[in-house]
Amino acid sequence: MGALDRSVDPCHDFYNFACGGWVKNNPLPEGKSRWGPFSNLWEHNMLVMKHLLENTTMKGLSKAEEKAQRYYQACMNEAKIEELGAKPLQELINQIGGWALTGPWDKDNFQEVLRIVSANYRTSPFFTVFVSTDSKNSNSNIIQVDQSSLGLPSRDYYLNKTANEKYLTAYLNFLMDTSQAMMEEIVDFETTLANITVPQEERRDEELIYHKMEAKDLTTLAPAVDWMPYLTEVFAPVPLNESEPVVVYAKEYLQKVSDLITKTNKSLLNNYMIMKVVRKMVSILDQRFQDAEQRFLEVMYGTKKSCTPRWKLCVSDTDSALGFALGAMFVKATFAEDSKAIAEDMVAEIKWAFEDSLKYVSWMDSDTKKAAKEKADAIYNMVGYPEFIMNATKLDKVFNDFEVVSDLYFQNVMQYYNFSARVTADQLRKTPNRNQWSMTPPTVNAYYNPTKNEMVLPAGILQAPFYSRSWPKALNFGGIGVVMGHELTHAFDDQGREYDKDGNLRPWWKNSSVEAFKKQTQCMVEQYGNYSINKEPLNGRHTLGENIADNGGLKAAYKAYVNWIKKNGEEATLPALGMTNHQLFFVGFAQVWCSVRTPESSHEGVITDPHSPSRFRVIGTISNSHEFSKHFGCKANAPMNPKHKCELW
Repeated sequence: MGALDRSVDPCHDFYNFACGGWVKNNPLPEGKSRWGPFSNLWEHNMLVMKHLLENTTMKGLSKAEEKAQRYYQACMNEAKIEELGAKPLQELINQIGGWALTGPWDKDNFQEVLRIVSANYRTSPFFTVFVSTDSKNSNSNIIQVDQSSLGLPSRDYYLNKTANEKYLTAYLNFLMDTSQAMMEEIVDFETTLANITVPQEERRDEELIYHKMEAKDLTTLAPAVDWMPYLTEVFAPVPLNESEPVVVYAKEYLQKVSDLITKTNKSLLNNYMIMKVVRKMVSILDQRFQDAEQRFLEVMYGTKKSCTPRWKLCVSDTDSALGFALGAMFVKATFAEDSKAIAEDMVAEIKWAFEDSLKYVSWMDSDTKKAAKEKADAIYNMVGYPEFIMNATKLDKVFNDFEVVSDLYFQNVMQYYNFSARVTADQLRKTPNRNQWSMTPPTVNAYYNPTKNEMVLPAGILQAPFYSRSWPKALNFGGIGVVMGHELTHAFDDQGREYDKDGNLRPWWKNSSVEAFKKQTQCMVEQYGNYSINKEPLNGRHTLGENIADNGGLKAAYKAYVNWIKKNGEEATLPALGMTNHQLFFVGFAQVWCSVRTPESSHEGVITDPHSPSRFRVIGTISNSHEFSKHFGCKANAPMNPKHKCELW
């Protein structure tokens, strides 16, 4: 209740009504660039993980869980890390063949260096190559090639030089701090890369950017790279030949990057590749490197003297490297067995509501509707954790080839790169598997995977403030219920709708319905494109998928709540609240999104995040909801009750 600001009219500004008190009482914690219920719960989960990792007297741990503890111990061993200093990095650079910046190097070894930095150190200087499900054949994995990411969060930082000058300067200083040398030409080179990188909002239609070819065709497309030796090394020991199928997602980009490599002098290419490795190693070296990175991040995200305790860094890193072993410990310590069943029942209620709403969708033809209902029916739910982690034998087998020592952090991270490269290569000849999650169990998030047509709700988010068994149903439907509805609706957003019920990318809609869908969604592109934060307009096209999911998710969860009342009768209202349960549902939804952010972090979000900023995830969604205005008695044309509402699902 303290989160509310009752001096605000909910029909005028529902976000400030629901979150005004929270914003007043929650100044940004030191060292954070954003704060809200998600980050708050993640801090709680991290503390739980810290205790589990430090409790080395625990009996009956699997080998994998012991590895997680050792990995954490090595990360916490700062004395050893300081003693070694930059030595591990220097040795590594010598192994790669030297660095043009700092000493002798072999100027004819471009291909070899590219292979080593990609295969052994998991960096992607000019393009990225990985194994994932083939979108047009969802029961097999395939090599995929795409454009690489840049040193700054997005191409815009390089291209709008004046608006982003302070970030570019901080980036340059950071590069010079970590490599003691002139870095202007590297930033210039990266700016050229940024120029040929395709903006995210132009990559949303997967039908248009999916190009399947054979490995030998890459040589014609991008001749600057010796592709066969490159792929052979990256996917060793899996044997490959020239007819190996690959999917390219950035065809024009690869042509351009190949030309750029050919035109650029060898020493600059070498500097750039090694710089990518150094940049990746910064966080695992001694304090000087950490401090340099810290100074950069402070400018980048506007954090004030961010002294993050070492243990938080080590918990996060253990979660990335051994998150399913650590996840097993987390689940055993925190996740009640019946939570799974409760969550699965709730998903079923939300799914029913979504499918029932399909009947009333007027813009879609009946055949497509029937297929859409079949797709919704077929969505597979994964709740809590993947089964294999609770079986010590299976869990140990997964991490069997990952060697972890308790005192050499740098060495462990190198072992991890090696191990994850082998895991990737191993996937290539296997069929995609439901037990492979792209989020670890302690994560405070959820996702929908279109090629598996499944949604995943990790244990980490199945707790307050999203869900609690002692809370009124109105809050649970408004919290985790909306999250479930959101993930479900992703199956029918501008990207998810291109995949059929088996997870294959193919045109399964009638053309008339595709056209109608585009027309309906244009309304949302314009609605959200008219919002701005700190005078910076949102990109309605880039955020379209998430906005569709937010709107569909709220609608399905509300409908499921109403249906629950039909079956079980109204809940008792809490008189102290002075609001109805229906109003409580909407307040519960909004309060999940209460948040504070630095202007720098907001700027980064507008440029890179496919989600709208929190405030607009609330007001954008409820201003499209007739039920919201009905229950809060909003007058026609009140700011939260515009006459023209965007409706899709």
